[in-house]
Amino acid sequence: MIDAGISCRETEKRMKRIGLSMSVVKAIFVSHEHSDHITGIPGISKKHQIPVYFTEATFAASNLPVETHLLRYFKGGDSITVGDLTVKPFPKFHDASDPHSFIVTGEEINIGIFTDIGSVCEPLVYHFRLCHAAFLEANYCEDMLLNGHYPIYLKKRISGSKGHLSNIQALQLFSLHKPSHLGHIILSHLSKNNNDPLLVEKIFLEKAGSTKVTVASRYNETELFEIVYTIPAPLPRKAPVLKQLSLF
Repeated sequence: MIDAGISCRETEKRMKRIGLSMSVVKAIFVSHEHSDHITGIPGISKKHQIPVYFTEATFAASNLPVETHLLRYFKGGDSITVGDLTVKPFPKFHDASDPHSFIVTGEEINIGIFTDIGSVCEPLVYHFRLCHAAFLEANYCEDMLLNGHYPIYLKKRISGSKGHLSNIQALQLFSLHKPSHLGHIILSHLSKNNNDPLLVEKIFLEKAGSTKVTVASRYNETELFEIVYTIPAPLPRKAPVLKQLSLF
């Protein structure tokens, strides 16, 4: 589980509705300490005795009451094995103490979790190109944010280099760097006040090609997806063409 911003009870309800039990969760990884990403962690971890992985700086800033025997630390660039999965964190631009994005790999399939990002950097592009599926932030519509009721300082924070990805920034990343094997993109972390799910879906579908597009709801769980990737067979070699050269 990457982050847990809703309560233990609500998390359990949503998982149950898609046929999942909390018993399948073997670890929680924390991307950063903002409350909408960590509120549910103490309750979930304690009730189900699930280890929680932080960077040391994120844990210090979070002030979360995680039981000592369930506390784990990671650093950017680590490869952490959890069951049959490998989790690889890497740093990102966001206004938090030590924020990270993640690649989760299992059976040679890479899932990216890329939210709360102020700007597209080379590590993000590199890891995005590895993905067979990805959660990608499309936080705000630039026009809606500009003309909305938020105070100026908050508008600058959201649109700044350590804020969030706009629809346009996310779409540019998707359009320019989408690998041919990216089967599914889940647009995530949409602002309640500064975005429109229908708008996000429309602009991404125009560029999607064979990639399935889903816009994650703020209020409900998405369906359970199965990500399958078949490695293409190598192209058959052409038989060599023999030519006879005259010596005369």
